[in-house]
Amino acid sequence: MRALNTIVPGLFVASALLASGTCLRAQSPYESSEDFARYAMKLRESALLKIEPEVFVPTTSSPGLYGFGGRYPWKVDIVTTVFWVGEKPTPNNPVPNTRSAWDLNWVADYGGYDDPDPNNRRSYIPANFTPRQNPFYFALPYNDVTTGTTKPEAPMVIPWFREAYRKYGQSVCQNRWIEIRNHFGQTCYAQWSDCGPFRTDDWQYVFGNELPEPNLNHGAGLDVSPAVRDFLGLSGMDVTSWRFVDYPAVPPGPWSYYGDNNDFVLSARRNTERVVSRGDDDQDDSGPTVITR
Repeated sequence: MRALNTIVPGLFVASALLASGTCLRAQSPYESSEDFARYAMKLRESALLKIEPEVFVPTTSSPGLYGFGGRYPWKVDIVTTVFWVGEKPTPNNPVPNTRSAWDLNWVADYGGYDDPDPNNRRSYIPANFTPRQNPFYFALPYNDVTTGTTKPEAPMVIPWFREAYRKYGQSVCQNRWIEIRNHFGQTCYAQWSDCGPFRTDDWQYVFGNELPEPNLNHGAGLDVSPAVRDFLGLSGMDVTSWRFVDYPAVPPGPWSYYGDNNDFVLSARRNTERVVSRGDDDQDDSGPTVITR
C-alpha cells in the first residue's frame, strides 16, 4: 500500500493544481492555462499508470537459446527418450504408463499394450491390434491442469491458450502437435498425450527459453512413442530438436492414419458425415487416407 499512498495524494494535488490553474498562472512557467491543464492531465495519467501492477508475461516470440524466433521456436539438441502405453516402472522411469496425465484408462482407451519390440510391430503400430489413439505421441514435462484446476500461469505462458480454452480445468495441451527432427534432418509429427519425463511443472523449458531440468536420464526433455522412434530411427536415448506446430500446418503422413484423438481422423469423419447428409456423390478424395472405426 506504500506506493498507492504516495500516488493517490499526487492525484489530488494534480486536480487541485488544475482547478487553480488561473490563480497560479502568474507564478507558473506555463504561458497559458491550456498549457498548464495539459501538464496537469499528464501528471494524473502518470500517477494512474503507476497504480497498475506490473505483470511479466513469458513469451516464445523472441529468439531463444535453442533456435530461431517465431511463435514456436525450435528446441535444439534435446535429449530424447522412448516411452510407451502400458510401460511398467523402472529405476529411471518410476511412474508406470498404464495411465497418462490426462487419461486414467490410457491402456484401454489406446486399445492395448503399445509393445515397443520391433519384432511385434508393423507399419508403426502394434502387430496384434489397431490403436484407437494416435500411435505417434509424446510427453513433455508440463501439465496445464492439476487436480481438476487450471494452473495460474497457464494463460500467460501457453501461446495458444486463448484460442483453445473451453472451460476451467480442461487441458489445452492434450493432443497438441509438435514437429520432431532427428540429427539427419528427417522430421516427424506427433500429438501430446502425457507429461514427463519426471516433471509436470517445467513451463520455463516447454514454453520458454530454459534448459530442461536435470534428471536421471541425462536431462531428457522429451519422451516419444515407439512409432516416432521407428520413423526417425532413434535409439532408446537420442538427441532431437522439436517445436510446436498448429494442426493446419501438419502434413499428411503415417501420423495421420489412426486415432479417435487424431485431428486428421476427426476431420475425415466430419467430412464423411457432411457428404452423407447432403447425399453428395462428388466426394473429395484428395485428403490423406485414415483408419476410422
